[in-house]
Amino acid sequence: MRTWLKLLVVLLILAGGAYYYQHTSASKAASQSAGKDTAPVPILAARATTRDMPIAIDLVGRGEAYESVSIKSRVDGQVLNVLYKEGQHVHTGDVLLHLDPADFNARLKQSDAALAKDQALLRQAQADAARYQALKQQGFVSEEKLTDLHAAEAAAQATVKADQASLDLARLQLSYATLRAPIDGIVGARLVFPGTAIKTNDTVLAVINRVRPLLIDFALPENHLPDLRAELAQGDLKATVGVPGDTKTRYQASVKFVDNAVDPTTGTVLLKAQLDNADEKLSAGQYLRITLVLRTLKDAVVIPNEAVQQGPNGTVVYVVNPDHGITIRKVEVAGSRDGMSAIASGVKSGEIVVTDGHLRLTPKSKVKFNDTSLSAQH
Repeated sequence: MRTWLKLLVVLLILAGGAYYYQHTSASKAASQSAGKDTAPVPILAARATTRDMPIAIDLVGRGEAYESVSIKSRVDGQVLNVLYKEGQHVHTGDVLLHLDPADFNARLKQSDAALAKDQALLRQAQADAARYQALKQQGFVSEEKLTDLHAAEAAAQATVKADQASLDLARLQLSYATLRAPIDGIVGARLVFPGTAIKTNDTVLAVINRVRPLLIDFALPENHLPDLRAELAQGDLKATVGVPGDTKTRYQASVKFVDNAVDPTTGTVLLKAQLDNADEKLSAGQYLRITLVLRTLKDAVVIPNEAVQQGPNGTVVYVVNPDHGITIRKVEVAGSRDGMSAIASGVKSGEIVVTDGHLRLTPKSKVKFNDTSLSAQH
């Protein structure tokens, strides 16, 4: 009996020790956990501001010559000489090349001789008609004979007119042997050489592109058409043009053309912008980047993009309370540009939002600013 009592006492002592150990460990863990929950979480933050926010879209496009002419001959012939140099600037009326004029000169002389012959015949017919008219009045010639002479005179006049037209055509064809620039621009690569045989409206002799001003072609997604039309209704719509890889040089252009239909295969509409290109740094066919400002939000609340997070129920922002606590608010983003987002609702100007450290935050967290300037202002 005494042995059983001793064993019972030992068991009670062991059970009490185990309970004490578990209770002490739990209390310590709870204390440590409570300490962790109350320790401020270091964050980066920014203050919401108010300003005008342009809403723009970035697109890609190609340069297009304002005018482009492929020069072809209006007569058959053979190239005599080429006067232009590749890449040369030319002006309207500048001579580009000559065709061999020998055939055209021969035709011109032939037409001139035919005209002279028929003019002589016309003078003879006119003289005969005048002489027989006098004889008719004296009664020596019949009316029928006089009628035949007047008909011969009229035929001679018609022949002279036809000869004159042939002579004009020969002169015109001779002028076609000299090909001139129809526009101001830059002539392209040399396409023909002396001795090249060419056919009427077949062989391309030179290509001239006018790149001052320059057109920029680009396609705009159809969902932006309402904003585009609204902006065009306000007046001139500006676009900023840049070269890929060059972030410093930008050119200002104005949208001059909007196509009258959406391309059903791509869901886009063709636009063309025009820029001066006075220094000719941009070329036709060049790949370009276009920034098109479709609208501007006036007095918008603006915060850094890093502050905007995606939550299970939509877009949210972590707002720092005056007591350094956290409020998670659902927001509506009106647009973003250059690392900043315009907030339509959910954040007020002057409020501080978390930009880094979101993963360590809970609704009960306290925060501390890594930015001392915000600590002083909060």
